[in-house]
Order: sequence, then C-alpha cells, then structure tokens
Amino acid sequence: MSRTADHVDAFNQAVTTGDWDTFAERFAPDATMRFVAIPVGPFEGRTAIAAAYRENPPTETMTLLEDGDESARFRWSGGGTGSMELEWAPDGAVQALTVSFD
Repeated sequence: MSRTADHVDAFNQAVTTGDWDTFAERFAPDATMRFVAIPVGPFEGRTAIAAAYRENPPTETMTLLEDGDESARFRWSGGGTGSMELEWAPDGAVQALTVSFD
C-alpha cells in the first residue's frame, strides 16, 4: 500500500471513529495543511491541524481515484472530487498537505 493510500485509510478511520487526535499524529510536529480556494486555514503545526479536525470534522470518507506518492485524486463518499498534494518528512510523517476541491 502506498503512503498516500495509507493516509487516506487513516483519514477514513478517523471519519468513522471521530478519533482525530490519532489521525493528526500522522503529521510532523511542524506540518502545514492548506486548502485551495476555500476560506479555511492554513493550519500550521500538528496541534493546529488536530484542533481543526476536532472543531470541524469531515463527515464523508474518500476513495482514491489516482494514487501517487506526492499527489492523488479522490472522490468523496457523497460525491464530488478533489486532489491533494503531499510532502513527506524523512520519518514518513506528512510534512505538508494541500487539498483542492473540484
């Protein structure tokens, strides 16, 4: 399984369990998370990323449509698609995540 697929599986697990703190542990301590063309974030650091997920948790799971190590396309369970760009820290944690919605 690719790192991106593993990340999406962990995201989907957090959607179903509500355990966003465990999901946020996948991010480096100084990670960034950005969204393109929507008024959310950016979020700087694992603590801020975890808080963002806890305060406004996603309710839909996602399925990968195209799986790349540093970029991927996905579909939400309720419809709609998007893409994500990922940068990885040397230890395999997510260093940066940028999400765009179609």
